[in-house]
Amino acid sequence: MKKVLIFLSVLTLLVSCIAKPTEKDNLVQVLETLNDIKSATYYLTSVSSAPGDTTRFSEPWTRYFKMYVNPSDTLVGAKTARYDADDTTKMIEFYDGKVRGKVNWEEQYVKVDSFQNHPYPFRLVDYPMYPQVKEIIKYTLSTKDSIKTELHDFGDSLRFSLKIYNKHVYFHIKPIVIENEYIPEDEISQFDIWIRKSDNLPYRMRSKWHHVTYFQTLTNANINTTQQEDFIPTKFFPDVFEVVQYKRSERKPSKDWEGKPAPDWELKDLSNKVVSLKSLEGKVVMLKFTGVGCGPCHQSIPFLKELVKSYQKEDFELVSIETWSENIEGLKRYRDKNEMNFKFLNADDSIKKSYEVSLVPVFFILDEKRIIRKVIYGYSKETTDEQIVNVINELI
Repeated sequence: MKKVLIFLSVLTLLVSCIAKPTEKDNLVQVLETLNDIKSATYYLTSVSSAPGDTTRFSEPWTRYFKMYVNPSDTLVGAKTARYDADDTTKMIEFYDGKVRGKVNWEEQYVKVDSFQNHPYPFRLVDYPMYPQVKEIIKYTLSTKDSIKTELHDFGDSLRFSLKIYNKHVYFHIKPIVIENEYIPEDEISQFDIWIRKSDNLPYRMRSKWHHVTYFQTLTNANINTTQQEDFIPTKFFPDVFEVVQYKRSERKPSKDWEGKPAPDWELKDLSNKVVSLKSLEGKVVMLKFTGVGCGPCHQSIPFLKELVKSYQKEDFELVSIETWSENIEGLKRYRDKNEMNFKFLNADDSIKKSYEVSLVPVFFILDEKRIIRKVIYGYSKETTDEQIVNVINELI
C-alpha cells in the first residue's frame, strides 16, 4: 500500500510538471495545420455591426466557397470561387490570380476586372479565411508593432485575440496599413479567431475597427479534396456568355445637378413616420446620403451635429438618408450611440435611383424652392466642412 501511495505521489508530481502548451505553442500548431492546406470548400456566413454596437447590424449572408492556395500570388494567396448557398452549381464571383469576375446568369454576361489603373495596395476580392488567419498568426509571431494578445481556452476550442494599437490594419493576406484622415490616431485593429482543438482549424473570426465590426463563421469545410488544376473559371459558366471589361473611372456625378429641382421623395423615419421633401420646413435643406460602416460618413457626424446647433435659430434643416442598411433596430442603435440631432431616414431604391446615389457620402444642398444649389461628393474634414458652411451662409 505504501509503495502504491509513493507511486501515485510521483505520478502526480510528474503530471504537474508537464507544462501546458503556451500561447506560442498553440499558434505554431495552428500555423502548421494551415500550411498543409492546399484547397478547401466551405460555407461562410458573414454579418456586421455598427461602430460601438455589440449586436449584429446587417442580416447574415451565407455563401459557398471553393479555395485553392496559390503561393505565387503575393497579394491574395489563393484562387477563389463564390457560389450562392442555395445553388452551388452556379458560380457568382471568381478570382483566378489574374482577374476577378462577376457572373450575371440572368443577362448572360461576365464582367471581369483585370486591375488596370488599380489604386490600392491590395485587391478587392473575397479573402479566404484560412490564408488570412495564417498571415495573422505569422504577423503575431514576428511583429515589433505595439500589440496585445490573449488566448482563452474553452475546453474544445480556443479563442485567440490580437489587438494592434495605433494602426488601421487589414489582413489582405499580408498586413496592409491604411493611413488617411478618416483614421483616428488612437485606432485599435482587433482580430478574434476561434479555433477547434480537434483539428486546429479556425472556424470563426471577428475583425473590428473604429467604423465597423465583421463576423465570419465557416462551416462544412472539406480540406484538400480538389486539385487546383480543376479551377478554370470559364469551365463554370457557358461559353456563350459575353465577357465585358470592368472600367475603373473617377468618382464624378453623371449629370450637372446644380440649378435643377431636387427630385421629390417620401420616406419613413426609424419610428415608421412618413417624411417627405415637401414636408421639410427649412429655408435651406441639406440631404446627406450615407452608409453605416462608411468611414468618411461616420467621421462627418460630429461636424453635422455642430452644424445643426450653429443654425438652430436659422431656417435650416439637415436630413441624413441611410442607403446601406435596412436593419431598423440597428439603425436606431447607431442613431442613439451617435446622439444624432437631425432626421435619420431609411432610403428606398427609388430615391437612390432618382438622385443617382451609388457611393457615399454625398451632400445635396437645396434652397427654399428646393432647387439644388450644390452637390458635394465625399467628405474631407475641414475642407468639406468649409464648403458646406459657405454654401449655407449664401442661402440663409
